[in-house]
Amino acid sequence: MRIGELSRRSGVSPRSLRYYEEQGLLESTRTSGGHREYADNAPDVVWRIQVLFTAGLRSDKIAELLPCASSCDGRVLAGPDLVADLREQRDRIDRLIADLRASQEVIDDVIGYSTAVPVSAGGAGPEIVISG
Repeated sequence: MRIGELSRRSGVSPRSLRYYEEQGLLESTRTSGGHREYADNAPDVVWRIQVLFTAGLRSDKIAELLPCASSCDGRVLAGPDLVADLREQRDRIDRLIADLRASQEVIDDVIGYSTAVPVSAGGAGPEIVISG
């Protein structure tokens, strides 16, 4: 498939797809006219790249990890340095998830309190005090 189709199927801009290629994350071949051609599994590879970038990994770590994450038998084979880096990333993600859950609880408390107390005649809602 060509870059436009891969962009449509993956939801990733052609510019990002070219960047992924420059970083060695995505492979393509070239037609005689110079157009990029991607394999049928390219949308899956792009999805993995997106997930790993979202997790905060740098492109050099993603380049190391992609062959492991793309193995056909589902087993991930990574060296000790990569495993150590991935453990650090996983700990960072756990902290982010905990922070997001705490934020969600504050928001839920405000929503619950705000819907339980009627709005005054002056149009202002209840005073909300958030302590942490």
